[in-house]
Amino acid sequence: MVENFLMIFQALPYLLRGSLVTIGLVGGALFLGFIMGIPMAVGQVYGNKLIANLIFFYVWFFRGLPVLVLLFLFYFGLFSLMGLNLPAFTSAILVLGLRSAAYQSQIFRGSIQSLGEGQMLAARSLGMSKIQAIWNIILPQALRISIPGWSNEYSIILKDSAVSYAIGVMELLTRANFISTRTYKPMPVFLTCALIFLLLTYGGVKVLNLLEKKVRIPGYAYGRREI
Repeated sequence: MVENFLMIFQALPYLLRGSLVTIGLVGGALFLGFIMGIPMAVGQVYGNKLIANLIFFYVWFFRGLPVLVLLFLFYFGLFSLMGLNLPAFTSAILVLGLRSAAYQSQIFRGSIQSLGEGQMLAARSLGMSKIQAIWNIILPQALRISIPGWSNEYSIILKDSAVSYAIGVMELLTRANFISTRTYKPMPVFLTCALIFLLLTYGGVKVLNLLEKKVRIPGYAYGRREI
């Protein structure tokens, strides 16, 4: 038992450096999914039929394939065909971000549609253009409403990021596996890895919950309580 604790203590700095890589993957993927997901959601709600169908196909494709398949498909296939010689870390962020955009677009779309058409009609009656109404009236409210769903997406990306070990990204799980193969003691290593993942999940969701309370819109009900 003492030997296991000593081994974990010595390996902890190495694992924590891996957790920083994991945080980088999650942050990059969330940001990419965010900047892509918003216009996709707006296109689905307010765009013409062609735009809506193209976005629907994108969402269907990226939600229909496992993360590991997408990683292999892009890293070993599509990126090479496009002449892109990207590092494994960058490739993982792009793939996770593209997939997250599909999910985030649906989170934002649901938030926009929950506002109803009255918001848009009121803004247009005041002389705003459609773009001005979306930018100044619809999105500020929809983004606040979407925070609970967005916190769930954070947890999903955090767990999905572990799959990037398959293309050689030196994230938390990759480093844990490396230590376990050298020490022949997988149980304490992966228990420590699991604990770090739980702490990262709890910490990230807690921050987003605080953000939700800070920017809450009075009068909107969430569950059985008013937020």
